[in-house]
Amino acid sequence: MKKILFPTDFSEVANNAFIHALEFAKIVNGELLLLHTFELPIVDNQFIPDNYYDIFDSLQLAQFDMFKEEIPKLRELAKKKHLDHIKLSHKLMDGDLIYAIKRVIKEEKIDFIVMGTSGATGWESFFIGSNTGAVVSAVEVPVLSVPAEAQFEKIKTIGFTTRFREKDKEPLKQVIKIAKKTFAVVKCLYVKTSKSDVSEETINQWKTEFENEPVKFSVVNSDLVKENIMDFVSHKNIDILAMITHKRNFFSELFSPSLTQKLSNISIVPVLAMHEEE
Repeated sequence: MKKILFPTDFSEVANNAFIHALEFAKIVNGELLLLHTFELPIVDNQFIPDNYYDIFDSLQLAQFDMFKEEIPKLRELAKKKHLDHIKLSHKLMDGDLIYAIKRVIKEEKIDFIVMGTSGATGWESFFIGSNTGAVVSAVEVPVLSVPAEAQFEKIKTIGFTTRFREKDKEPLKQVIKIAKKTFAVVKCLYVKTSKSDVSEETINQWKTEFENEPVKFSVVNSDLVKENIMDFVSHKNIDILAMITHKRNFFSELFSPSLTQKLSNISIVPVLAMHEEE
């Protein structure tokens, strides 16, 4: 059974992502481990007030009480969505979010992470300076980022951007496994620029290798890479966009001011960021 880590601050954004996490667990036959972290104030030993430890205990207790109150709400939400059969466990940890996530991944042998993200576009928050973006950079397991605006719908089409590198094949195979469980098709996009060194022979080899899989390849000849990726997501009815983490910096460029207007016309979709094979 796959283990899915779900970090949450119990916000509306996180609760929306919780539904996606449950549905994803159903698809991959997984269980959820809910993680909530908090950081207590650090005070210089020379200036500790007399009542510091009372305050410390009070803050810690408040976090514990809030945690106890919120967990039943999530279980009730799962029940309303008829997903209460998904196994759910939880952890409350004091400390830095990234450190806690990396520790839990190691101790619990986590296979996936699902997180909510918010922002003007959803994607912008994911790729630029968000907790989710920081997690993608720090971990080696796939991270499903769910924008606040994204409502869960049956996964019919998964987008996958590739450069036809050998190391892209393993992430694609992982995506295919997910697609098969939900009877979805994987649509792969390669934007072939004037500087591309990918041969037609390589592209045809990929097509032959995956010809018996639910995969369709699209090759677009253009130097407008970012614009074509946007059009791909918009016009191909992509439900989840799968990408390899080496593209994170590239994708942040999608949100330059010159593309803001075009971005607003694209449906917000969850992004599955996958670790690049060495």
